[in-house]
Amino acid sequence: MYYSMNIEEKIRIPSNMLAMDMEEAAKKVLRDTYERRIFKGVGFVISVDDVEITSPGVVVPGDHNIYYTAKFDALVFNASVNEVFESEVKEIVEFGAFCSIGPLDGLLHVSQIGGEKFYYDKKSKTLSSRGKKNVKKGDMLILKISTVSIKSSANDTKIGLTMRSEGLGKAEWLEDEKKKPKKAEKAEKAEKGEKKEKK
Repeated sequence: MYYSMNIEEKIRIPSNMLAMDMEEAAKKVLRDTYERRIFKGVGFVISVDDVEITSPGVVVPGDHNIYYTAKFDALVFNASVNEVFESEVKEIVEFGAFCSIGPLDGLLHVSQIGGEKFYYDKKSKTLSSRGKKNVKKGDMLILKISTVSIKSSANDTKIGLTMRSEGLGKAEWLEDEKKKPKKAEKAEKAEKGEKKEKK
C-alpha cells in the first residue's frame, strides 16, 4: 500500500553545499539518504518532497558541516500480509513467477498459482496446467501477499504471493469462473422443469 508520511529528522549539510539555498541542500541530502531505500517502521521510501528546515543551523567546533532539523513528506510503500494487488508478471522461472508489487518484486511459487498443478515449459517460458491455464511474462494477475520479510534493501526483501483463494488469478480465469455457476444454475432449473412435467 502507498501512503504519505510526515517525518522530522536531524540532517547534516556538508560544507561544499553551503553556497546552495539551505532548503534545496536539505532536499538533496534527504533524497540521497532516503529515496529507494527501506527503513524499519517506515517502509520503502519512493520520494521525498516539501522539505522545510525547522531549526537554526548548529555548528560543532572542529566540524565543517552545519546541522539542521528538517520536516519532509515521504511517499512510502509498505507490503502487508493478505493485501490484494493487480500485478504484472516480470519473469517466469522453473519454480514460479516474479511479479511487481509496487516498487518491489514478489515470488508467486508454482504451488501457489491455483488448485491445479502447474508445470514450467522451457520452450515457451510459461507455467501451464493440464487444464489449459497458463501464466507468462507480461500477464496481469490479481494476487494476494502471503508472506513478507522486510530487510534493509529491496534485493534482500522477500514477498511471497498466492492465487489460491477465490477471486484471485488471471482476468480470463475469473471470467470463466463467473460463467460456470450460471451453467450449473441453468442445468438445475432445467432439471426442476423436467420433474414438474413428470408430475
